[in-house]
Amino acid sequence: MSYIILAILFILSGFFMKYSDDLVDENNDLTFASVLGVFCGVASALASIYSVEAAYIFIAIPIGNLLAMKVDGMHHIITLIVYIFILLVGGIPELSLVVLLICILGTLSDEVGHELIGNVTQNKFWNLFFEYRFVLKIVILLLAVSGVFSFWIFVCFILFEISYTCAGILFEKLN
Repeated sequence: MSYIILAILFILSGFFMKYSDDLVDENNDLTFASVLGVFCGVASALASIYSVEAAYIFIAIPIGNLLAMKVDGMHHIITLIVYIFILLVGGIPELSLVVLLICILGTLSDEVGHELIGNVTQNKFWNLFFEYRFVLKIVILLLAVSGVFSFWIFVCFILFEISYTCAGILFEKLN
């Protein structure tokens, strides 16, 4: 799969993930959030089927969120079911357990830090670091620099994060 298509899938996944979550958290709109969650699950699953590196990221995110107890709505469950179903039908790439655990720990650290850092310190650096969940970004960068991941996957993940942030901004402007 070309990295352009993979980048588009990352962008769509990030956008639908954030917008779906905001719809439930802010508007209590489970129906539209679930539809967008399906789109997120499809985009994430297609990326995971075609790129083992994407699979590490998109498998680590839900596992890290499950461990952090951040799967807090039916829209999350629907997204996860769609994602798993497509992976089972399309085939899960062979993964290194060590690399997957590193990615899961990055995601878990981001989610726990995001929830707790404001209660622990008023330090602006650490608050911004966890507000924008930089642990997984650094993990993926280090995996790319070390040759485990392609540098283009890091670029795709940054596009995912930008799209995620833009979805939040767009949601705020439309509501």
